[in-house]
Amino acid sequence: MSLLLGMDSLLPAYARHDIGLKSFDENSEHVDLRIHETVIEIAKQNATAVTVNGSVPGPVVRLQEGRNATLRVTNQLSEDTSIHWHGILLPPHMDGVPGVSFAGIKPGETFTYRFPVKQNGTYWYHSHSGMQEPLGHYGPLIIDPAEPEPFNYDREYVVMLSDWSFEDPHKILARLKKQSSYYNYQRRTVQDFFRDVSDKGWSATIADRLAWNRMRMDPTDISDVTGSTYLYLVNGMAPVSNWTGLFRPGEKIRLRFINSAAMSYFDVRIPGLKMTVVQADGQNVQPVSVHEFRIAVAETYDVIVEPKEDKAYTVFAEVMDRSGYARGTLATRPGMTAPIPARRPRPVRTMADMGMNHGSMGNMSSMKMGVTDVDMSTDHSGHGMMHGMEGMKMQTGSMGHSLKKIKHGPDRHGPGAAAIAMMPKSRLDEPGNGLENTGSRVLVYSDLRSLDPGLDRRKHEREIELHLTGNMERYMWSFDGKKFSEVDGPISFYDGERLRFTLVNDTMMDHPIHLHGMWMELDNGAGRYKPRKHTISVKPGERVSADISVDALGDWALHCHLLFHMDAGMFRVVSVTKRDGGQA
Repeated sequence: MSLLLGMDSLLPAYARHDIGLKSFDENSEHVDLRIHETVIEIAKQNATAVTVNGSVPGPVVRLQEGRNATLRVTNQLSEDTSIHWHGILLPPHMDGVPGVSFAGIKPGETFTYRFPVKQNGTYWYHSHSGMQEPLGHYGPLIIDPAEPEPFNYDREYVVMLSDWSFEDPHKILARLKKQSSYYNYQRRTVQDFFRDVSDKGWSATIADRLAWNRMRMDPTDISDVTGSTYLYLVNGMAPVSNWTGLFRPGEKIRLRFINSAAMSYFDVRIPGLKMTVVQADGQNVQPVSVHEFRIAVAETYDVIVEPKEDKAYTVFAEVMDRSGYARGTLATRPGMTAPIPARRPRPVRTMADMGMNHGSMGNMSSMKMGVTDVDMSTDHSGHGMMHGMEGMKMQTGSMGHSLKKIKHGPDRHGPGAAAIAMMPKSRLDEPGNGLENTGSRVLVYSDLRSLDPGLDRRKHEREIELHLTGNMERYMWSFDGKKFSEVDGPISFYDGERLRFTLVNDTMMDHPIHLHGMWMELDNGAGRYKPRKHTISVKPGERVSADISVDALGDWALHCHLLFHMDAGMFRVVSVTKRDGGQA
């Protein structure tokens, strides 16, 4: 089997690098990484990046399941840094999250990460310090299995997707805090209005527009940060640079897709080729043949493709709001290209994204806005906060009752929760906004089934419900209505328990929720074959549950992996203790 990492042979000169792996004894592997600022070229422009060993992305760190890893990280920046090994099971003080169980790495210092490698698959690493990640501080982490894999392939490529702006990320966040719709250049126009009139009729169109206006929302607001400032990269290369992976006709090629973007979801397809999904978040799944999949920030998907012809194929990763794309090529010879697919219309949110039932919400003009404790005049950007819904009365359909305040998980919802989803439901069998009517097979979460049955067959002892909340006027994102700086303490897990963890999205944005240190077994109808994930993307108005076998004492991060959401408050600490309160 030929295992070729395109990261080494096919990146531009500035990004070529050794893996950096040195073996000093038969059961230990050593890696040396240096974090520093480097001038690199992106889309034929010079940019100053925070690099790992001088490149964006950083070097492929390749480890072996069953061995011990020693990773020495030297900070050559003028500020603290860190590396979080995303999705890796390890001791909490090796997890790399400053302020949780790790102090960070001071300028000029070297920190040595040591942990046993207990798993295999496709993962990645990135900074958990400030705004270093969107400046290039990330890279792929591949763990080879101790036993033969359940699928065959002839060669492999890492396909690391990311977003890049020549604007300072601190400036981007500051603009969002002043005007949350700053980067949305795709709002509805007069032409859209008359097109809707033609499709739906005058009355329905007017009712729909009035409803959105009353709620101070914009259904085109899909992403906070868009292609108006972002370039989208494959392995550090913009579309104009065209990353290329080579193959021979008839080979099976494994593509390890990693979404290392700060804020961007991607819809991935390779026109002319079917993809067989064999891993999700580094874990083997029963093979699923698809034409396209949506990959949330921080997720990974491994697929196998079998190009038969002597030609080029475009690897096309269009961002969810259709404001741009990343692009690469699979080809039999260097320099070959293939057509770039036509851009698809930008999607729009619907009432289902507000946690409403389609059938009962047909006449939105029948809503009465009551006097509420939430200011409905504050959010003009529309990332889906259901302003004032608690005081809203419905006069038609099955929603003819007044909504009441609800208790959100361990805390009550506070000023950071501008709304609640009225009828949240599972949306695991939905592909997501913009992928509903493509005419092709799109991967959905309900397709994912672990290759092997789970070992822990206990029923859960208790359930923790956590709501994903926000206030767009303040650009404050939170859990249970409280941003991280406002919470009283950590969320308590107990060592050895079987826990049901439920997430309810009260916003109109997709949120990729990442739990450090433990697997979440997604309850998607697969029974004993629930897929294990480190990151679960929760759609607007969705309620999703996962089972957790709590087995990692210590403090762990839980957060939205949209960087600006995490920075704005959608972050918590999970503390795993023994039932008597101890951690050891």
